[in-house]
Amino acid sequence: MQLHFLATRRWAAAFALLAFFGASACRPGSVENNSSKEDTTDVAEHRDIISTETNVFSQHGEEVLIRDFFQDRKNGFFLDVGCAWPVHYSNTYYLEKELGWSGIGVDAIADHARRWRNRRPHSKFFDFIVTDHSGDLESFYRTESGELLGISTLTPRAALGRKHEWEEIHVRTITLTDLLDQNGVSKIDLLSMDIEGAELIALAGFDINRFEPELVVVEVHAVARAPVQEYFSAHGYERIERYDPYDVYNYYFTPKRRQLPNE
Repeated sequence: MQLHFLATRRWAAAFALLAFFGASACRPGSVENNSSKEDTTDVAEHRDIISTETNVFSQHGEEVLIRDFFQDRKNGFFLDVGCAWPVHYSNTYYLEKELGWSGIGVDAIADHARRWRNRRPHSKFFDFIVTDHSGDLESFYRTESGELLGISTLTPRAALGRKHEWEEIHVRTITLTDLLDQNGVSKIDLLSMDIEGAELIALAGFDINRFEPELVVVEVHAVARAPVQEYFSAHGYERIERYDPYDVYNYYFTPKRRQLPNE
């Protein structure tokens, strides 16, 4: 009898525990919603790089805005047109040095080649005039210090609006499409362009629909802003106006279908 009574008590306790945990599982909020958890983890938290980071290398703070757009993405690929120096005033040096990016730099001044080989081991440098045709030898104007003044259709006075000591050199032309094709590049993440008023003729030699950069940063003089805006609008890009207060020298474009952080 005693054994039977003890067994009965044990069975009763077991059933009570099962009933308690069963009821708890049915209470609102007690069951983890796996689908909800997946939804929240799929959306990456946007980091405010603009407010928390400082510019290190670029001239007008472009570096920080580029980092903000890509959210410090690693191992991307850039095309830096009118790149000039490998570190000083570079829009892409931080990407390569700190985030593992690689890419192509192109500039008409061949003097930059040695510096790029020494300081930019993961990227390639080419000295060309970037325009709408390839293979011709054309005039290019530079100051004695090697600063950019213009391309074949520009005189030094027209390029900067004031008199400078300059020299005329001759440089081979190339289109951006040919440059990328010759280097086996099929997609670029960032196009950075600083070529002193020659943006439209360079873009005329670029198959933007095929290479489709996620972000384009282009320095645009006041007289060229409207036609540059029209070019990108016609090719399905929109200007990122929220970057305007931070950089008055460059326009930032991205494909219209791309959803920007915090928008």
